[in-house]
Amino acid sequence: MSGTLGRRSFVKGSAITAMSAAAAWALAARDLHAAKDLSKFVAAPPPGFSPLSLPGKVVRVQKGTDFASLMQPNQLWPKPEVARQMLERVLTELTGAPNAVEAMKKFVHPADVVAIKVNGIAGQKGATMAVNFELIQPMVEAVVAAGVPPEHVTVFEQYPSYLLGTRVGTKGRELPKGVKTGVHGNQDAAMPEVIVWKPVKTRYVRFVTEATAVIDMTMMKDHSICGYTGALKNMTHGQIVNPQDHHTQHANPQIAVLYDHPILKSRVRLHVVDAFKIIYDGGPLDKNPERRIPHGAVYAATDPVSLDAIGWDVIADARKSNGLPPLERVGREPAYIRTAAELGLGILDRNRISLRTVSI
Repeated sequence: MSGTLGRRSFVKGSAITAMSAAAAWALAARDLHAAKDLSKFVAAPPPGFSPLSLPGKVVRVQKGTDFASLMQPNQLWPKPEVARQMLERVLTELTGAPNAVEAMKKFVHPADVVAIKVNGIAGQKGATMAVNFELIQPMVEAVVAAGVPPEHVTVFEQYPSYLLGTRVGTKGRELPKGVKTGVHGNQDAAMPEVIVWKPVKTRYVRFVTEATAVIDMTMMKDHSICGYTGALKNMTHGQIVNPQDHHTQHANPQIAVLYDHPILKSRVRLHVVDAFKIIYDGGPLDKNPERRIPHGAVYAATDPVSLDAIGWDVIADARKSNGLPPLERVGREPAYIRTAAELGLGILDRNRISLRTVSI
């Protein structure tokens, strides 16, 4: 991994001015959070349980150098045994636990209600680019094996076509009996409206507010509006009723403040990235197959800022290798990642991020 973030200048005067303003507004938004009593919608871990938190730590697992050998014959989906092995290794390396189940016990408790937000928007046509079922299945199995009752686990997405992109529930691809799946259609919310950004009212969807723990399963992709989409954005725009109203200004500071709201922040326990393939330009949809390239890795972290910093690195390097200018030069720098760091949501300084790469 080259030090793309380390090479970037984060001290340009205009950037500092813009970002300081965004962060200042975001900090002021915390007063809005407190002004309206939504305490009953804020989650807490089960009594006596403290979910593992590892600021600045990111683990990447890769397997060999032959991408084709990792994948099924269509070269789109990983082999089940490969995905399972890589997921277990990334979780054990992140936590120090001996296996995936013991690792999962550091993030969820048997008394938790767990919502797993997957990402399938780019897999709507042909399941070409989505979090793969082969990774989702062992994740759900680990949650259940950690003691969470199957009926207290839900895998969800925004729309049916997005969930279908992950191939969850398609023929021969079933989750453990009792585990639920669902879509919210940007409508299914049970909480009152809240203002998180400027005058725009929103609601977090029921799958979030009825859970005590949220697990993020996302990807690494270029994004035509905010520059990069990974952990932070999958946790925000995929879990509110009006994501379209939170895209102006390259979604900065909207992504940061939506994540920072206690309703969401109190629940997110773990981020896992399916990076068998990445999209380095033209995302978040998979419109140009030439911009979808092999990467052959799985990442995990509890720190979404550090994870997105590394993802930004990956996309930046891919753009450079393929003759494209950096996101900053095309007006799509993912500045919301910096705002999130300024809000204390994680570590952005590349020199303080511990990226552990494991080859198996």
